[in-house]
Amino acid sequence: MHSNTTLRAAAAAALLVTLAACGGGSGSRDGTASNPPSTATQRAYDRATASPATPADGTRGNPAGTGAERAFDRTVGTNTSGAFPAQRDGTAVNPPGTAATRAYDRATGSNTSGAYPGVRR
Repeated sequence: MHSNTTLRAAAAAALLVTLAACGGGSGSRDGTASNPPSTATQRAYDRATASPATPADGTRGNPAGTGAERAFDRTVGTNTSGAFPAQRDGTAVNPPGTAATRAYDRATGSNTSGAYPGVRR
């Protein structure tokens, strides 16, 4: 009984952390007046270590997205973070649609994904 409660609490905590990490805030861009560059934790670290301020997201010293998003993009070849525009949907390295919709298109001869514009059924 105790382990079931602990498991549920851990699952709830993981869900909350995931939602917080996905940017559930105001949606304003990093480095704007209402959202200073970097995170509060990073700014506190910068002050405590007398380091220069961490630059705004998407600038030369701090590419777009989080480290996790950029790692995801490198692994699967997408542009979720915004740091890899050459990998965005619809380019040579990442055709339109998902792998599942492209597989469906090949199997059915359709163009649900948009990757096969010459195919009509």
